[in-house]
Amino acid sequence: MTLARRQILGLAAGASALPALSRLAWADAYPSRAVRIAVGFPPGAATDVVGRLVAQSLSERFNQQFFVDNRPGAGSNLAADVVAKAAPDGYTLLAMTVTNTVNETLYKNLDFDFVRDLTPVARTILSANVLVVNLSVPAKTIPEFIAYAKANPGKLNYASYGFGTAPNMSAELFNMMAGTKLVHVPYHSNFMPDLLSGQVQLSFLPVPLIIGFIRSGKVRALGVSGTKPSDALPGVPPITQFVPGYQADIWHGIAAPKATPADIVDKLHTTINGILSDPAMKPKFENLGAEPAPMAIPDLDKFVAAEVDKWAKVIKFANIKVG
Repeated sequence: MTLARRQILGLAAGASALPALSRLAWADAYPSRAVRIAVGFPPGAATDVVGRLVAQSLSERFNQQFFVDNRPGAGSNLAADVVAKAAPDGYTLLAMTVTNTVNETLYKNLDFDFVRDLTPVARTILSANVLVVNLSVPAKTIPEFIAYAKANPGKLNYASYGFGTAPNMSAELFNMMAGTKLVHVPYHSNFMPDLLSGQVQLSFLPVPLIIGFIRSGKVRALGVSGTKPSDALPGVPPITQFVPGYQADIWHGIAAPKATPADIVDKLHTTINGILSDPAMKPKFENLGAEPAPMAIPDLDKFVAAEVDKWAKVIKFANIKVG
């Protein structure tokens, strides 16, 4: 028995559509079991808090468990490595941060490539650092601070939590763009007593961490690292007003293994953006000194690549090394 040509073509078309239908069915069923979000920092850290907020909301929206798996170590590289090597099925995700884009250059022997092996799913929130100085520093504005730093090269010390951390990278970006020579003093413990006493003269710190000291007049805030003022610090201008192009935001997001099906990535992306627009989430983000920062996936891909390139230049400029 022979089949008519039209029947054969119809069968062929139907067969070719099966993989696409299978992918759609897979995405429709996702998630059918618990989803792990790997966090490269210990419980209570900002990335952990953001990850848990997102995980809880995803659990509620999908009626399936999303849970945080803390994998601290190697500057968050352990968690990124786990996700980069995980099955690309949407069931292992990464709570990514700006730190991941710094680490791409900072660590020379990684077993993964952040851009090559992971795909950004969504950017969640954005928060600023603030440049604060000890009261002994006479400068009250960014221009005065730059002039004072240039008149006293190598005499202003800034504190950080170590090489590659946000205060270190923010300060070295400032050095590179403003032409100053601020000296790095890395700490492995709380440096606030030394900042308040004047043992170190300045730092770049997250707004929620330092705002109490600013409001009590124990340190002076000169500028924020974002492109616009912080609602929590009225009257404190963005540094970029005086150092054009300067931006050193702390951002958070979600990433997945590179080959994760686009339908699953899109489903997560859309759902997370819906979470970010939920009015009930606003005060939770404000408590972190942050704001929702959704970004379309094509723009997010470019953003992450640009962040890797930006921090690579800073690391080279400052000759920052670890290990």
